[in-house]
Amino acid sequence: MNSQQGMATKNRRVARAMRTLHRRMEHAGESLAAWRTITVVARLALAAGFLSAVADRLGLWGRYGTGRVAWGTFDAFMAYTGTLTPYLSGGGLRTAAVAATVAETLLGLALLCGVALRWTAWLSAAMLCVFGLSMALFLGPEAPLTFSVFSALAASALLAMAPREAMVLTIDRYVTRGRRGRGEESDRRDRSWAVV
Repeated sequence: MNSQQGMATKNRRVARAMRTLHRRMEHAGESLAAWRTITVVARLALAAGFLSAVADRLGLWGRYGTGRVAWGTFDAFMAYTGTLTPYLSGGGLRTAAVAATVAETLLGLALLCGVALRWTAWLSAAMLCVFGLSMALFLGPEAPLTFSVFSALAASALLAMAPREAMVLTIDRYVTRGRRGRGEESDRRDRSWAVV
């Protein structure tokens, strides 16, 4: 086989592999396995982001100025909250900082464990939307883009809209399975609080 024939054979193999890859990628969203994987990855990434931010403001990542610590103390986080909410002062500012910390902690833990997952994902998206818009208004449009706030918002929204069957490794799924043994009527009645 001469070099031209060898090159033509190699080009055909590459073209065939690219067509196969394109077909698989084109239909990846139809695969339940792909949805299951991406919902778990999205939950873990969002939970890690929320819980890491809380750990930073509580000083668990270290003191301000060391490494990539953004706040290092709750007082520094309160000052940042004041930048995003200049219309608040004193007790209102402290309340906003505490509320944001509690919300991020609860949402992070709920995402991690898979508790009321659809509601948690929608609430995460709403909180990220408020946070991103506040950043854009008071810090400029570049700030929420640099910190990928709207990317996290999109991940939350996609997680909230994922197919029910894609929600795996969740407490919701475990609780729902346990209820099925008590009968269909009981399951239908109890499903109202456990959004899977």
